[in-house]
Amino acid sequence: MRARRAIPALAVAALGLAGALTTATPTAAAAHRSVGVVQGAHLGLNMTQSSNWSGYNKGVLETGTPVSSITGSWVVPTATQHTRGQDEYSSSWIGVGGGCLDTSCTATDSTLIQAGTEQDVAANGTPSYSTWFELIPAPSLSTPLAVKPGDVMAAAISSTAPGVWTISLNNKTTGQSWSTTVPYSSTESTAEWIEETPLLIGTDAGFSALPNLGTVTFSGATVNGANAKLNPAEAMQLVDGNNNPIATPSVPNSTTDGFNDCTWRSSC
Repeated sequence: MRARRAIPALAVAALGLAGALTTATPTAAAAHRSVGVVQGAHLGLNMTQSSNWSGYNKGVLETGTPVSSITGSWVVPTATQHTRGQDEYSSSWIGVGGGCLDTSCTATDSTLIQAGTEQDVAANGTPSYSTWFELIPAPSLSTPLAVKPGDVMAAAISSTAPGVWTISLNNKTTGQSWSTTVPYSSTESTAEWIEETPLLIGTDAGFSALPNLGTVTFSGATVNGANAKLNPAEAMQLVDGNNNPIATPSVPNSTTDGFNDCTWRSSC
C-alpha cells in the first residue's frame, strides 16, 4: 500500500513538497511530503534546489493572484530501471497549493490538491503506469483511467464554487477521460507542474530512487484560464543529499506555457 500526504517543513527556507502515489508493482510503502530546500544554488537559472520536486512553481506572493484553476499536459515517459535491483518511483502532476509562495521560497503552503500519472519500476525491472488524484492530507486515490508510455495526458483542476473543486484527467491519445468533483478547503496560494520522487515509508531509505525517464515534456500550462507565463526564476531542480542533480527543468518554451524536465541530467 502506498500513500501520500504533505507535512510542511522549514529548513533555511522550505518547499511544501507533496504529491500523490498509487498502488503499483513495487512493494515499498511511499508517501510525498514537504522537505527543506537548498537555497542559493541558482545554476544560472535562479533555480531552487529540492529533495523531491523538479519543475515549476508559481506563488501568490509573486503573482498577487490566488489560484482558482490550473491546467497542464505532459507526455507519459517510459520508465526504465536506473540502478539494477532496486524499486524506483516517479510521478508527473499538476497541483494547486503545497509549494513556495514566491521565487525566494521564504514561505510555503500546507494545502494541496493534485492529479497526475505514476511511472514506477520494480526491483526486477518491471514497469507500471497509473493515474491518481489527492487532497492533502488524505491519501491518494487511483483512478480507472489507463495510461501507457507515449500517451499525452491533459489535467485540469478548478474551483467551481467556494470550497468545491473539479479534477479531470484526459488521455488525449486514447480519447478516454475521468473526472470528479470534491469538497476541499484550499488556500489557493500556489500552482505547480512537477516531476517527483516519493518518500519511502517504513524504511530508513528516505526519498525513493528515480527511474530513468529521459525527457518529460510539459505543455499547455495555464493559471486561472490564462497562459501561465512561466519564468526561469520559478524553476526547481531535484538533487540528492550531496546536491548532485537528479532531474533538471529547462527554461520555459517560446510560448511560456511549457518546459522539458530532464532526468539524471544537470542541464536540460
